[in-house]
Amino acid sequence: MTILKESTKDKLHEIIFEADTKIGKLFDVTLLIAIIISVLAVMIESLNNLSENTILILKITEWVLTIIFTIEYILRIIIVRKTVKYVFSFMGIIDFLAIIPTYISIFVVGTHYLAVIRAIRLLRVFRVLKLVQFLKEAETLYIALKKSFAKISVFLIFILILTIILGSIMYLIEGGRNGFTSIPRSIYWAIVTMTTVGYGDIAPKTTLGQSLASIVMILGYAIIAIPTGIISVGLIDSENLNTQSCRFCSKEGHDDDAKYCKYCGEKL
Repeated sequence: MTILKESTKDKLHEIIFEADTKIGKLFDVTLLIAIIISVLAVMIESLNNLSENTILILKITEWVLTIIFTIEYILRIIIVRKTVKYVFSFMGIIDFLAIIPTYISIFVVGTHYLAVIRAIRLLRVFRVLKLVQFLKEAETLYIALKKSFAKISVFLIFILILTIILGSIMYLIEGGRNGFTSIPRSIYWAIVTMTTVGYGDIAPKTTLGQSLASIVMILGYAIIAIPTGIISVGLIDSENLNTQSCRFCSKEGHDDDAKYCKYCGEKL
């Protein structure tokens, strides 16, 4: 026996997961306002010299909104056909992480500040305001990153190996007398230098060491451009998207006139 009728689930799915109807848009706008208020409440609560009444109001606000978000999260789980797929999707995980810190704070003091992760849920503003251009760009970026994952992984492994080698060489050149007390610390220097951050807390003193540092810095500028090129290659043209979400596979990105899901074939 199901908790909700199928017709009720369909209606709730249209309201909660989509923003093509007035009531769906109203729901999402209300949700976004609640998220903003909750994040502001957590940020304000971290300020010093707040009165007890102010702290009490902020805590009550946080708990009320957390309960609302919890009910919303439970409804999302009940409504979708493939619950596991939603729970372990990006937004599903964010929805869960948005509510769990407040409950954990009952046992571990201070963890409720992690509730600021709710700010990530503001990404839904692109759907709510029907900013199709942003939806298309977000979809394009996601596809590009997904296609470039293997290349980026190889690139990061190469950088890791390079920093280990450069850090080890610098350790041999400078040694502990100049602050390079170990290979891990020297690797830290290589990472900071190659990324052009340059904290300045550790620097080579010898001529040979400074020469190597110059090479690493120049190499850093050349390496920074590589990920950009990898992702650019993966960019593709986007299709016209709307906010319709399939109840069966939870996929979005359908054409405006679509009657059936282009991923699983079920009726939208």
